[in-house]
Amino acid sequence: MPTPTSPYASRPGRWSALRRAAVDSVSGLPRQFWWLWTSTLINRLGAFVATFLALYLTVERGYSASYAGLVGALYGLGGVISSVGAGVLTDRLGRRPTMLIAQLSTSVSVAVLGFMEDPVAIAVVAGVVGMATNASRPAVQAMMADIVAPEDRVRAFSLNYWAINLGFAVSSTAAGLIAQHGYLALFLGESALVLTCALVVFVKLPESRPSADTAAGPQDPAGRGASTAPVSMLTVLRDGRFMTVVGLNLLLALLFQQAYVSMPVSMGRDGFSSADFGAVIAVNGILIVLLQIPVTRFIEHRSPATLLVGSALLAGYGFGLTALAGSVAMYALAVAVWTLGEIINSPTQMGLVVRLSPVHGRGRYQGMYALSWSIASLTAPLIGGTVIDHYGADTLWAGCAVVGTVAALGYGLLLRSLPARTATTTASPSSSASPSAPPAPAHASASASDSNAAPAGAPATGEQVA
Repeated sequence: MPTPTSPYASRPGRWSALRRAAVDSVSGLPRQFWWLWTSTLINRLGAFVATFLALYLTVERGYSASYAGLVGALYGLGGVISSVGAGVLTDRLGRRPTMLIAQLSTSVSVAVLGFMEDPVAIAVVAGVVGMATNASRPAVQAMMADIVAPEDRVRAFSLNYWAINLGFAVSSTAAGLIAQHGYLALFLGESALVLTCALVVFVKLPESRPSADTAAGPQDPAGRGASTAPVSMLTVLRDGRFMTVVGLNLLLALLFQQAYVSMPVSMGRDGFSSADFGAVIAVNGILIVLLQIPVTRFIEHRSPATLLVGSALLAGYGFGLTALAGSVAMYALAVAVWTLGEIINSPTQMGLVVRLSPVHGRGRYQGMYALSWSIASLTAPLIGGTVIDHYGADTLWAGCAVVGTVAALGYGLLLRSLPARTATTTASPSSSASPSAPPAPAHASASASDSNAAPAGAPATGEQVA
């Protein structure tokens, strides 16, 4: 029997503390959030096609790598176009209709792509799939901001990001097994799961877009009034502080995208195999699944400025470490460093846009922010490939460290005057938990600094976000 001083005696207490931490991480969030979280997980569980599209075109169809690159570029271009358009629809039509339109369009277009054989038709439909797939992002983020209380938003965005990466990890593994029985099953499987996602939204998620009266609020700490004047895309473009944040995020997005194009090329030139790259990049997904929630519990009440500066430095110098990598272990260490930056950056950025953007313009602001990720996914492969071909991989990785430093300095200067939160919502999170009626937006009774402040930032959608 263990003595009171035995390490075994403290195990029940440790497990109790872990259980309490787990409960605290998921408690207090409204029921609608969990249905939205479930729809995100289902969506990402079916993310087969984008991951294996290049292999499908080159191995199954026999097309050249150049053609596969063209199709991938058109897919990314579709995302660029839809990011802005979907943001406008989110504000005009509402969150729920925009999500349903995007998800139904994705389901149909992905299924159609599986049956296309003409190269021109494949390229065109791939562009449509890219548009449809990315169109739900602004609506999902805006609805999440509508239904979650201000003090819980960083945690909610983190849980959603965790679902995205968990779903992607499972779908990537499953897609490889499914493809052995025919690539058409991938297209039809994704179509079915996205349709299931749309069904969840239709049945369980009422519209959450705030009314004009709800969006009105007191003057923000920066001195600008929280009016309900119409917000156009021109308004967004004229918001210098917000567009600076979009530009800074574009720099970080260009870094993160190097992991999926430039890093495998660099490893291949160093004599490493595709299996080595698979093992290295798996570190990213494993760490996000394991650390996203506990790290968020540590950072959720800390200064966004400090966190964004730190995440930019971790991202930049994490990729910079790749220049020193001469083994799989060293590559894995570099991935671990920039992954920590990604884990910190994502929920912090997501919370920042909600805190600082106008309530009645969330869709447009989210759309413009999503645009930075779409542009990065379109241009990062071109930039990385060009630098590696002309100047070498070490120059690219050193440049990544410089870019991360520039982004960190930018965040530090831009957000040094960020007003602190002075109050939190008085509404109970459970007040929006009824699935039969539209939720009472948590921002309605929040302080101006949390929900009605002048727009200055936006969330990462990382992938990133679906």
